[in-house]
Amino acid sequence: MAIYLLRRFNLFLATSLLMLLILFYVTAMFPVDRAFALTGIENPSAAEAMQIIADYRLDKSEFSQFLAFVDQRLSGNLGISVTSQQPVAHELASVMPASFELAAFAAMLALLLGVPLGVLASLNQHKLTQHAIMAITLTGYSIPVFWLGLSLALWFGVELGWLPISGQINLLYEIKPVTGFMLIDTLLSDSEYRIPAFKDALSHIVLPGITLAILPFTVVVRITRAAMMNVMNQTFIRAAEARGLATATIIVRHALPNALIPLLKHLGLMLGAFASYAIVVEVIFSWPGVGSWLVSGIYQRDYTVILGGVLAVSVLIIFLSILIEVLHTAANPLSRKELYASN
Repeated sequence: MAIYLLRRFNLFLATSLLMLLILFYVTAMFPVDRAFALTGIENPSAAEAMQIIADYRLDKSEFSQFLAFVDQRLSGNLGISVTSQQPVAHELASVMPASFELAAFAAMLALLLGVPLGVLASLNQHKLTQHAIMAITLTGYSIPVFWLGLSLALWFGVELGWLPISGQINLLYEIKPVTGFMLIDTLLSDSEYRIPAFKDALSHIVLPGITLAILPFTVVVRITRAAMMNVMNQTFIRAAEARGLATATIIVRHALPNALIPLLKHLGLMLGAFASYAIVVEVIFSWPGVGSWLVSGIYQRDYTVILGGVLAVSVLIIFLSILIEVLHTAANPLSRKELYASN
């Protein structure tokens, strides 16, 4: 197992270096001076210009410049935002928790609703129920996320006025950031209005959370249904039925844990699509996360923000993909058997 983990770690390093190489060559395509694209300093003084040349080795070969670029990025130096004149790393750290909170809320919705519905679709003997569930999931998978987000905002936010359609919380509430997760910070706050603030933050996350959850929800339903239908035909399930175990016990203790293994693998494969959907959702609902921050940087031609945001999102997707693969291997007996056989 240690050798397998080492291989996955080497894969993470290799993929991250490849991403850094791509971003390094992208800086040469920007219609600005490379020093400005790398640092965000528009009019450096003579001392700053010499420091930039020394830090990024701009007077050396391309390979030496790439090594300097990697060294600066790995040390946390992502440059300065052209718009705010603040370090990009600090801005990224301030917007990352909001994206994590939205993604966690959407993933929780997708799993809590998708898994039971997938189990129901696999066990229900009525063809009408099965076809209705699959038609709903296919429709949800086919709906463009931007149209869905705008429609939900129009119906429930503008026409009915039930839910807010922008931001993370009402500006009237002054919540001191502790964890960066607004739902948690409102409960940790010592304000006498922390419960109303929590309800307000929860109402703000409902519409973007539902919009972002539609894609993983449809995937969870379809994969859970297919996996459950396959598992329920296995010999050990038949043996459990022959022993007289209740159907609910068989599903919860024997079938569902085995059906969730292929679901875990497919969730890892859709991280890229999930991240791109999250960016669109954050822009639609003005959610103060990485996506809206990155798109704002693109509009304002803030090259350091673009490079820093793309690098952070890419490395995070690579890390989570490899982590899910490791978890899938650890949870799947067949994968562990193949792993030990190869070692």
